[in-house]
Amino acid sequence: METTRLIDPAFWASNKLVAPGSRFPADATDPEGLVWFRTSGSSGPPKWRGLSRDGLLLSASIVNAHLAVKADELWGLALPLNHVGGFGVIARAYEAGCPLACYQQRWNAVAFHTWLTQHEVNHLSLVPTQVHDLVNASLKAPSTLKTIVVGGGRLASPLGEKARALGWPVLASYGMTEAGSQIATQSLASLSQPYSPETLPILPHWSARIGESGCLEIRGESLFRASLLWKDRWCFEARSQPWFGTEDRVTLESNRLTVLGRADRCVKILGELVDLSEIEQDLALEEASVVAVPDARNGHRLVLAHTRDDVVPVLERYHSNHTGPWRVTSSVRFDRLPRTPLGKVRVDELIKMIASREK
Repeated sequence: METTRLIDPAFWASNKLVAPGSRFPADATDPEGLVWFRTSGSSGPPKWRGLSRDGLLLSASIVNAHLAVKADELWGLALPLNHVGGFGVIARAYEAGCPLACYQQRWNAVAFHTWLTQHEVNHLSLVPTQVHDLVNASLKAPSTLKTIVVGGGRLASPLGEKARALGWPVLASYGMTEAGSQIATQSLASLSQPYSPETLPILPHWSARIGESGCLEIRGESLFRASLLWKDRWCFEARSQPWFGTEDRVTLESNRLTVLGRADRCVKILGELVDLSEIEQDLALEEASVVAVPDARNGHRLVLAHTRDDVVPVLERYHSNHTGPWRVTSSVRFDRLPRTPLGKVRVDELIKMIASREK
């Protein structure tokens, strides 16, 4: 789908369904004419979420205001349109009335840096993998760049600090397809402070609460309107409740949000509930993932998948403070970890790779 069509007022006034960058199921129906995104996260069955154009533009308006975007500034698009973060850039450029530049080459940090410089881009949305590549190449940010909203995963403190040191104005964010992009994002004022992704201000178009399960629930006009779910065929289901329950464990205080981890990343080991996300944060490895492999005796055992030459010192440091169920029982090195196009680890595939390697 051409981006020129998406910044045409006729597109935003239309009530025809569209699935940017994706092939909408031929046997599915959409009586509401929504904008559809396929989502499956890092695991689980695929599904589609349908969002309204009004909701997407509301999100764009709030984000533009949060980032102080001006009409004479330029948004840069470096994410695919079938990802709500990429489509959100289109919506923001249209809503702000500002120009848009699209990076259309295969991802390469050096080529991307050249493109940024040539086009004098002011605002970006990236995923942590892209930030990692820019930092790993020791590339300094162009002086014209004002903000980078980093989504699609957690930008860990070590990587965020390195990016800031190179001049990249990274802002941690928390969002999801169901929300049409961001729910909480660091403020511009945070750019003058040491980088920390821990506590994020909730954007004003969202109400948030913690549900009975201990997970975040959200309500707002940008929330998805309907879903397509596979039940021997694709079934259209309109959202019937104002609140949507996520699978993310959070704390809420003074309209600020701290993500503790995903509920589906907690496993029982020797009767204890172990959070894999917390272990990954403690290990502080940039290209690594901790997975829980089924174990007949303990329920699960923890395996570190990584791309480093040597993780022994890191594990020794970690195990000096963590024992029992929180102990990483083994590590497996791979040339690369299986990831989605936007950098999320494919957990199911990684577990199969570990099982094959450990045979």
